[in-house]
Amino acid sequence: MIVKLIEFIGAVTEKPVQGLGRIILLLFSTLKAMVRPPFEIANTVRQMLEIGVNSLPVVLITAVFTGMVLALQSYTGFKRFGAEGLVGTVVALSMTRELGPVLSALIVTGRAGAAIAAELGTMRVTEQIDAMEAMAVNPVKYLVVPRFLSGMIMLPALTVVTDIVGIIGGYLVSVMLLGANAKPYMRATWNFLEVQDIYNGLIKACFFGAAFTLISCYKGFYTRGGAEGVGRATTGAVVFSSMTILISDYFLSTWLFK
Repeated sequence: MIVKLIEFIGAVTEKPVQGLGRIILLLFSTLKAMVRPPFEIANTVRQMLEIGVNSLPVVLITAVFTGMVLALQSYTGFKRFGAEGLVGTVVALSMTRELGPVLSALIVTGRAGAAIAAELGTMRVTEQIDAMEAMAVNPVKYLVVPRFLSGMIMLPALTVVTDIVGIIGGYLVSVMLLGANAKPYMRATWNFLEVQDIYNGLIKACFFGAAFTLISCYKGFYTRGGAEGVGRATTGAVVFSSMTILISDYFLSTWLFK
């Protein structure tokens, strides 16, 4: 009975533990390859365009409507207590501390993370990565490092855009649509918003960028099973990255905003 229980626990935990170990090893390999020449600058810039610039339209749309909905709901609730003047503060703090980095990370994960996993997965099943290794080309340095760096750089940049556009969307709804006084609205926004709130949100975005690119590269790098395996890797990359972002967000918020 005890032997069967141990075998069951081993069978259940073997795959997750093995996957975690591979991710950690891939992280160490990536960090080591980052500081060793030659540096893949052109490839990194290309990935920055793919991850950051090409994600900008969907990020802008999400940010403006998130700010508008947040302002609308906050105004409706605060009006019952005569605290409409605090709507700007709620929108600014919510966007910079929480919604900006998290929403940007989830959107970019769904768009760029899936593409990374699909691209690397296709390269794996068509043996292109094996060919690189046979030619003494480090696939981690050439494939993983540029995407890892691009995620760490571009996601904070997208978060800044999300914060600004979301605050503007909240202003438009509060002032233009609901008739709030513009000067007290802006004064309350800037009086309660601190630089530390913005910095901490960007720290979270940098971590999220590193997390989703590393997970997406891992899923693609270890793809097996042909076209079906590429599909599983793409889905797994998005789901695993999204769960990691949401779970780590709690711990980062506890650490940064305590």
